[in-house]
Amino acid sequence: MRVAVVGATGMVGEVMLNVLAERNFPVTELIPVASEKSVGKEITFKDKKYKVVNLQTAVEMKPDVALFSAGGDTSLEWAPKFAGVGTTVVDNSSAWRMDPTKKLVVPEINANVLTKDDKIIANPNCSTIQLVMALAPLHKEYQIKRVVVSTYQSITGTGVKAVQQLENEYKGEKGEMAYHYQIHRNAIPHCDSFLDNGYTKEEMKLTNETMKIIGDDSIKVTATAVRIPVVGGHSEAVNIEFENDFDVNKVRAILQNTPGIMVQDNTDTNTYPMPLYAQNKNEVFVGRIRRDESQPNTLNMWIVADNLRKGAATNTIQIAEYLLQNKLIG
Repeated sequence: MRVAVVGATGMVGEVMLNVLAERNFPVTELIPVASEKSVGKEITFKDKKYKVVNLQTAVEMKPDVALFSAGGDTSLEWAPKFAGVGTTVVDNSSAWRMDPTKKLVVPEINANVLTKDDKIIANPNCSTIQLVMALAPLHKEYQIKRVVVSTYQSITGTGVKAVQQLENEYKGEKGEMAYHYQIHRNAIPHCDSFLDNGYTKEEMKLTNETMKIIGDDSIKVTATAVRIPVVGGHSEAVNIEFENDFDVNKVRAILQNTPGIMVQDNTDTNTYPMPLYAQNKNEVFVGRIRRDESQPNTLNMWIVADNLRKGAATNTIQIAEYLLQNKLIG
């Protein structure tokens, strides 16, 4: 199994390498790929050293699978070139997510849509993944009408530059700014760029990707995405209106029995999800599960996940695992 990791020196790329090792994905040859300035650098994977190569060299090596985390423009240009030599691409950028000819996959929900003909597979947005992990099993049971979600997103979603900005601000030092404003002791209601409708791209990803993954255009989603000075993961306050009434204890049981979800919901012991404890974990954590008493058939809950793990690298590798287990690659 020849595996290319495109963007291997970036934040998500490094986590991908860690997750590949942790989950013992059967890598017989690793092909780390990055921009020209990183070509020739060495990275270590499972105690072996590998030299970083450029994209063209990686295409010529014809890997079985290429895990992309190098930005939308790179994916648009290079994913078809890998696909053209028979490589299956799992892309972590937004480039292909809403392309009607491409599958948008969270393995626990809709991996069964994948076939051997899918050579470019889209990995959803980080905040969407953790949201739909909790929504999908409840939609099956109660039929979701509308979702109102407010996100509290880690600076790691922006990248290394944002982490450096926060560290500089902690120390009171000036440096390069990832955001328009300081992030230390602040909350910025601005994730990604603004669109003509007044929403950000991040907010519309939550709306559009949710419907595509669950496979139901009748679900209405409205979102507000906020950046906060946290490193460990994204948090979401979610209000869900169902067609049908529910029992809160049954909701907890459904979520507890959903692979990939961990319920942390005990107000007697102050047990609830927090990014501090979600960091470096692959699960999606759900808590503060309670009825919305302001209107019928409506539920509130709090969802937390490490955005670099299940929100990016882990989900990407789970897709590759599914492909391998079902003989769709290799």
